[in-house]
Amino acid sequence: MNYELIINSNPSGGVDIAILKDKKLIELHHEKVDNSFQVGDVYLGTVGKIMPGLNAAFVDVGHEKDAFLHYLDLGPQFQSTQKYTRMLRSSRPKDHSIQKQHLEADINKSGKVTDLLKRNQQLLVQVTKEPISNKGPRLSCELSLAGRFIVLMPFDSSISISKKIVKQEERKRLKEAIVSIKPVNFGVIIRTNAENESIEDLQNDLKDLLGKWNDLCKQLVEATSPQKVLGENDRTLTMVRDLVNETYTNIQINDSFLYTKIKAYLKSKSPELENIVKHYTGKLPIFEHHGVEKQIKTSFGKEVNFMGGSYLIIEHTEALHVIDVNSGNTSNKGENQEENALKVNMEAVEEIARQLRLRDLGGIIVIDLIDLKTAGNRKLVYEKLKEVMKTDRAKHKILPMSPFGLIQITRQRVRPQMAVITNEKCPTCHGSGEIQSSVSIVDDINSHVKYLIENLHLKGFSIEVHPFLAAYLKDGWLTSPRFNWFKQYKQWIKVKPNQSLHLINYKFIDAKGEDVVV
Repeated sequence: MNYELIINSNPSGGVDIAILKDKKLIELHHEKVDNSFQVGDVYLGTVGKIMPGLNAAFVDVGHEKDAFLHYLDLGPQFQSTQKYTRMLRSSRPKDHSIQKQHLEADINKSGKVTDLLKRNQQLLVQVTKEPISNKGPRLSCELSLAGRFIVLMPFDSSISISKKIVKQEERKRLKEAIVSIKPVNFGVIIRTNAENESIEDLQNDLKDLLGKWNDLCKQLVEATSPQKVLGENDRTLTMVRDLVNETYTNIQINDSFLYTKIKAYLKSKSPELENIVKHYTGKLPIFEHHGVEKQIKTSFGKEVNFMGGSYLIIEHTEALHVIDVNSGNTSNKGENQEENALKVNMEAVEEIARQLRLRDLGGIIVIDLIDLKTAGNRKLVYEKLKEVMKTDRAKHKILPMSPFGLIQITRQRVRPQMAVITNEKCPTCHGSGEIQSSVSIVDDINSHVKYLIENLHLKGFSIEVHPFLAAYLKDGWLTSPRFNWFKQYKQWIKVKPNQSLHLINYKFIDAKGEDVVV
C-alpha cells in the first residue's frame, strides 16, 4: 500500500489536503484561512451560564457561541490545574515548572458541576470539538499536548501505550524508555508512530512538548480572558506529524512556503522521509494533475457508483446520515440471488468505509444493505465492515446487521463534515438555459483578432477554443475563418482546441505562452 499527500494551497480559500491510497482518494480536508478554534487549541476562558440539569457549563472562549464544558470533561486533576493557573496569574513566578507542585486529590467522578464551577470563574480549557452548525466548540480541562511520538499530559503521572503496538517486547522497551525520561507530574501516551523509534527521538519529542508547555505558561501569566494561550499547529503540519511514516511515498505541495515548512519539519523529525516532499510547479492545477479533482466530483454526489452498476445513495438529515445500497445492473447477472446480494454488500461496505472518512461523517449512520437470508452471510458483511473500518482514525462503534439488512454506526465527530458541491451552474448560460448565438460568437472572435493585430500590433499569437468551435474555425481550409484572417492580416493564427473551455468561451495566447487580456 502506497500513500500520498497532495496539498493544494489557495491564499484566498485556504488549504485543501488530499490523502491517496494507491492513487485512490480516501480523505479530503480543508483548512480555512481563519483557522481559529481548532481541536487542540488551549484557551483561558470564563465560565458563563451553569446548567445543573445538564451537569455542565457554558464557557466564553471568544467564539460567537459559548463553548460547552461537561462535568466529566473537567478531568480528574481539575483542582490541580486550577490551583496552578491561579498561582501563575497571581504571583507571576519566574519558574513555570509543575514538577515541584503538589497534586490535589482527584475530583469525584459522580460530582456536580456546581461544586467546582461558578459564574465568571476563569479556567484553562482545550478545544476537543470544533464549532459545528449553530453550536459552539466543546471543551475539556484535561489538557494534552500531542507530538509525533508521544502525547504529554500535565498534572498526570500515568504511562499508556497505543493498542496498535502489539509486540510485548516493544511495549516493554517503550515503557522503560519513557519512565527514564518522563518528568514528574506529567503523564505520557506513547503513540503508534513511536514503534521502533530510538530513545533519543522520544526524548527530542518530549523536549519539544515541554517547550510548548512552557510557552503556554508564559502566555497564561499575562493573558486576558477570553484568549488563546496555545495554538495547535495548522491542519497541514498536524496531519504530516500524525500520519506520515514509511508507508508514504510522495508529498506534493504547490506552495513554496508550505513546501519549505514541511520539508524542514520532516528533516528534523524523520530525515529519511525528507526526500518524499516535492514542490509542484506544473502548469495544470495540482489536484487535476494527480486526478484528485475528478475523484472529488465523482465521490461527493448524492449517488456514488462503486462496482459494475451498483451504487450508494447518501442522504443527510438533522439527526443522522442514511446510506442506501442498490445493486443496480449487477442484479441482472446470472448468479444466485443470495450470492449476488452478498457480493454487492461486501463491495458496498468497502466504499462506505471510504465515504465515511472522505466526507468525515459523524454521529449516527444507518446503512440499508441488500437483504440477506442467512445469518452467516450477514455476519460476513458485518466482519468485513469492521475490518475495513480499522484504518479509520475517528472513534466508532458498529452494531451487527439486523434481519432487515440494517447496520448502525456511531462515529466520532470533532469538526464539520466535508461537503463538496458537485453540481455546477453552467458558466455559459449561467442557469438561464440560453446561450449566445453561434454567429455572434464568431463575430466577436473576428473583432478581437482585428483589435489585437491592428491596434496592439501583436504577432505570433494563437487562440484556444472549444474543440467544436476549433473545427468550425479551421473547416473548409481555403474558405475557413482562419484562412480569411491570413488573407486579410498576412499573419497565420494557430487555433488550438481546449477541452476545458466551454462552447462559447475562448482565450488568446501570446508568443510567450501568456494569456492576452482583450
